[in-house]
Amino acid sequence: MNPALLIIGSIFAVLAALVHVAIFYFESIVWTKPATWKRFGLASQADADTVRPMAYNQGFYNLFLAIGAVVGVVLLSTDAAQAGYAVALFSTLSMVAAATVLVLSNSKLARAALTQGALPLVAVLFLLLALI
Repeated sequence: MNPALLIIGSIFAVLAALVHVAIFYFESIVWTKPATWKRFGLASQADADTVRPMAYNQGFYNLFLAIGAVVGVVLLSTDAAQAGYAVALFSTLSMVAAATVLVLSNSKLARAALTQGALPLVAVLFLLLALI
């Protein structure tokens, strides 16, 4: 494995994880604040309250993907490096897949999809290139 490309991929995986932790924070912690639900395109507090259980759950999905990416990167520096590589790659690919689903479900969400999908896509590319 190419160590330099692996390091670059790891950095982008951690950056992607940080974005997903931020998304978790918005969706699961501060969802009911007007600044938050307006950011997600909702028109009223009533709308935010209606979708709150879904947002709360989705926030945790984002957190779990972030945890997976970080655990994978940490494992890369241990005797379980192959497992770490697999976990980091799976987590970042899942982030990219989720961003793809988001934009395909509603093209108006392209900016949000780019926000959640660009860093993990770069991580995936470098992690894959590290194998060459």
